[in-house]
Amino acid sequence: MRIIALYNIKGGVGKTAGSVNLAWLAARAGFKTLLWDLDPQGAASFYFRVHAKVAGGGEDLVVGKTDIGEIVKSTSFENLDLLPADFSYRHMDLMLAADSKPAVQLMRLLRPLSSLYDLLILDCPPSISLVSENIFRAADALLVPVIPTTLSVRTYEQLLEFLNNNELMGMTRPLPFFSMVDLRKRLHKRTMERLPQLYPEVLSSHIPNASDIERMGVMRAPVGVYAPNGAGGTAFAELWKEVRETLSLQPHR
Repeated sequence: MRIIALYNIKGGVGKTAGSVNLAWLAARAGFKTLLWDLDPQGAASFYFRVHAKVAGGGEDLVVGKTDIGEIVKSTSFENLDLLPADFSYRHMDLMLAADSKPAVQLMRLLRPLSSLYDLLILDCPPSISLVSENIFRAADALLVPVIPTTLSVRTYEQLLEFLNNNELMGMTRPLPFFSMVDLRKRLHKRTMERLPQLYPEVLSSHIPNASDIERMGVMRAPVGVYAPNGAGGTAFAELWKEVRETLSLQPHR
């Protein structure tokens, strides 16, 4: 099972939209896919019409009282399952800290799923924390949505600094991509020209600030379901193609 995390220190940059659409595209391509909504706000769970728990199973899961497979929910899409959000995830740092090996606890939890899925996508909460360190150790790649603005670029540089300082760079692969792009803005255009020169790992695909993506909250579905040929649907399809090729992803079933 390959693991991809949609991650950024900063919130509001398009992590959940990326997680939902890439998971749906992977499942449509024949990958047995699991999306884990790690954000206690539960936006990914909402998009797939699965109720997030207000309280409960987060602690039982971390301490081993609940098997992770017991809380997996099916979605209405073939090949796509969901681990819904739990509001108790807001305390996950404290739960992990109580474990004897907190930095690798997430990998232990995921081990029973490795033979069941081709791809696990993590929709991550915005933070640098013990949860983040677990994610960095478990994920094959970090897909980092970056709005082409100064502050958003700075958060990517902070992420790289943290990975380097904590000797985590070799455990995962940062793959930034531009998100919420408005090419009418000069700053966006300049940033998109400059950043790949500094960081060649920046993906060439980008996600526009498009109205069809904003409609996900109304439609409660991936963009490709209701607007596959719109700007957003086309962009996510291109991003998925590039991610698949970059990471050499192949379904095994």
